[in-house]
Amino acid sequence: MTGKYLKQIIDGVPTAVVVIDKNLKAVFSNVAFKNLFPFDKANFLGEITCCAHSSSRCNGGDCKGCQLKEAFTEARLNKKEVNRRIFQKVINGGVNHDVAYSLTVKPLGGALCMGIIDDAFELEIAQELQTAKSIQQRLLPAGNWAGGKRYSYLYVPCRDIGGDLPDVFTVGNSAFGVIADVSGKGISAGMLSAFVKAAYDKTELSPAKAIENLNRKFAALNLDERNYVTVASVRIDEDSITYSMAGHNVPILLKTGTGITRVILNSPPISSWFENPSYYEDVIHYKKGDILVLLTDGVTECKNARGEMFGAEGAIKTLSVSRTAEEFIKNLENNLKNFKSGFDDDITAIAFDL
Repeated sequence: MTGKYLKQIIDGVPTAVVVIDKNLKAVFSNVAFKNLFPFDKANFLGEITCCAHSSSRCNGGDCKGCQLKEAFTEARLNKKEVNRRIFQKVINGGVNHDVAYSLTVKPLGGALCMGIIDDAFELEIAQELQTAKSIQQRLLPAGNWAGGKRYSYLYVPCRDIGGDLPDVFTVGNSAFGVIADVSGKGISAGMLSAFVKAAYDKTELSPAKAIENLNRKFAALNLDERNYVTVASVRIDEDSITYSMAGHNVPILLKTGTGITRVILNSPPISSWFENPSYYEDVIHYKKGDILVLLTDGVTECKNARGEMFGAEGAIKTLSVSRTAEEFIKNLENNLKNFKSGFDDDITAIAFDL
């Protein structure tokens, strides 16, 4: 009777609990744990936590780098409590999800260890973030051609949800490129970038007027001064580029047969900082075979371990050895990854073959 009531008590606890033996086999799990990790006739740790990578190997205990395995093994061998913040990919409904939770492992003796999972609600949040990430990916440019121009782009968010926006589209015979960088990071930045995607007027031929319209719509949100957006917008016609910039201090780069031109146009960002700001546009000419590049400051302000900045010079150097837009994007991604391991800001670039 005591065992029956004890099980009822543990099953009634809202905290997820699992007991694992030395072979990583689960000998007990309560209802809260099963609700978090639904499984059917699974026995081993990776299987019952729906591990997206190592479930087939958990029976052998050969999951190199597995945070779950390391936590339980450390607690059992050192006979002391271990606390870990677990970041894991799990399979739910046949889809991989990034999840995060707090794990406390306590040795029980006899080679058994009890795992307690807290912040269970965060697991649901992480799954929602994965859905939001998938939606944001669908907002990215879908093709490789616009207005008769071939383009390529790079988008590497530093978190699951990014605050940069690359957009390419066609109006009439012209190709348009828009690159935006919103303030902040994470969920709020992702929501603001989605707003920019929806609010930018793709029927407006003038980049400056399109930015002016965007600023008007942004003002209607009544956000505080901490929220702002920098934008660079271009319209590519038969032999000219019309461009406008809003607070975007990263230069537009144009590679021609004679070298690389850095294009800068100072104007205020999309924000609540100014009343009725003015936005201007200018025109530059190009020849067939030139390359046009738009960047965000995540590229130019990327710092390595020594505190050195990649800078506009790093982008220019990369562009100077690239023969096509696609080659530039590939070279840029490789150079940035070699320059710094892991990014602190979103990395975004668009390149056009003119």
